[in-house]
Amino acid sequence: MLIACPSTPSFSVSFGCKRAAQSCISNRLTRFPSVVFTRPHHHRQSLLCFKPFSITSRLNSSSSSQNGDDFMYELQLGGWQEGSSVFVKLPVDVVDPTEGQLRRPMLITHSFRALALAGVKGVVLEIWWGLVEREAPGVYNWKGYMELIKLAKRFRLEVRAVMAFHQFGTGPADPYWISLPHWVHEEIQKNPDLAYSDRFGRRNKEYISLGCDTLPVLRGRSPIQAYADFLRNFRDTFRPLLGAIITGIQVGMGPSGELRYPCCPSEKLTWAWRSHELGEFQCYDKYMLASLNASARGIGMPGWGNGGPIGASNLMQDPERTDFFRTDSGTWNTPYGKFFLEWYSAMLLLHGERICKEAEAIFRGKDVITSAKVAGIYWHYDIKSHPSELTAGYYNTSTRDGYLPIARMFGQYGFTLCCTGFEMQDVKEKKRNPISSPEGFLGQLLLAARVCDVPLEGENHETTFDDESFQQVLKMLKFYSRGLEKHSFSFNFGRMEKSLFNEHNWPSFVRFVKQMSDANTFRANLGFEDDMHWSSMSGVGKIGTAFAFC
Repeated sequence: MLIACPSTPSFSVSFGCKRAAQSCISNRLTRFPSVVFTRPHHHRQSLLCFKPFSITSRLNSSSSSQNGDDFMYELQLGGWQEGSSVFVKLPVDVVDPTEGQLRRPMLITHSFRALALAGVKGVVLEIWWGLVEREAPGVYNWKGYMELIKLAKRFRLEVRAVMAFHQFGTGPADPYWISLPHWVHEEIQKNPDLAYSDRFGRRNKEYISLGCDTLPVLRGRSPIQAYADFLRNFRDTFRPLLGAIITGIQVGMGPSGELRYPCCPSEKLTWAWRSHELGEFQCYDKYMLASLNASARGIGMPGWGNGGPIGASNLMQDPERTDFFRTDSGTWNTPYGKFFLEWYSAMLLLHGERICKEAEAIFRGKDVITSAKVAGIYWHYDIKSHPSELTAGYYNTSTRDGYLPIARMFGQYGFTLCCTGFEMQDVKEKKRNPISSPEGFLGQLLLAARVCDVPLEGENHETTFDDESFQQVLKMLKFYSRGLEKHSFSFNFGRMEKSLFNEHNWPSFVRFVKQMSDANTFRANLGFEDDMHWSSMSGVGKIGTAFAFC
């Protein structure tokens, strides 16, 4: 069965807030002193060329198709001389959580072949601290990941390795549950303050509290030392593959791998916009309280160091009915509020800088791109106080840019900035939540990246296959790259699951890959290092019925 793919129509991008964006740069970004730094330039990959061009792509497994069933595309893009790469995120459980071995190797093999045929650049692989260093500190088991990366090598797919120092899932009953290492949980049981806590005493064990970053609380090592040892052992184990197959290292910095506090459980962030959840400040473990108290005493205000803001109310309340977050006379905009939010966000930034510094030193000279992720929290973006961003650690309000310091820090250490929500549109989200603005949030983050000369990795918030979502990704890419002599942008599509390969979604995804990829005539390279052979690309059209992810 052949799936016919119609020609992709031409498109153009207009961003209605150009004047506002310029105002943002002049009025908000200049609040911070200029920083001079040097950074590696191996991220840069593409030259802009504002001329329309067309691509005719033949996707078949040999120089001439046996039956003429080739996929033909003509793209009229006002865009890039060289395009942007697309990577696909692998399933969370691609390596068995209990055995540490590669699951469903034959299914993964066929899926990798299909991705390579479609022109996908590589895959994104989460490598879980809780699986690799599971039983004892300093004892690492990379077996399943080594097998998977070698399989990617057969198909000339690059690998972006995500160092996941957080837990995944809701608990042991969750089929996708991946915890922190067992020995870390033992230490948390002995010392509950290793876990974040809110003002109600609720502990969040997704990620170790950054308040103890440099303290030897993990059997003689600090959390930063444990993360660095993990990265170092990964580098030494996979050294022959670094730069050739493993081309990217994303370093986890918090819950869901994102540089943020666990203002609410990560599984709730996927639908938090529905409830307008404010989140809670995570500053009540003894290490965070000690730091807050010392900062307050340092400015002669010891009464400010006893805990988080009073009047932040509960998770679900309307922010305009809270003493802290409300627009008019809210304490977020008072000297106390500014003190607390500056301390809270500075602690998060310091945590990110510690990890960036370690990772940059460990992978220096290894020809891999290092990156880190910022959370896409947008459901209170149109309120002056931006409450859900504040509780996550981003001191971003109507009068202060909270993302520029993060972008500068990433730029200083040569990191790429990864963020999500590229497919989301205000016109849709505001119907469900009038005070949200995913495009406003993302536009501000992209401006910060541009100002700081930081490359980007984009991701979709949800796995969707409609052309409108794909076009929105291209629109935001155009906004980021417009006017730049060079730009570096790639996209992590998630995830590789059954829905990707069905007969309705696969053609849309392949078209998107072509729109993002090289402007030269594309022809898939099928010189794989195995003896399997597909007679024509028409076989890919059957993936929807042949592949089944469980």
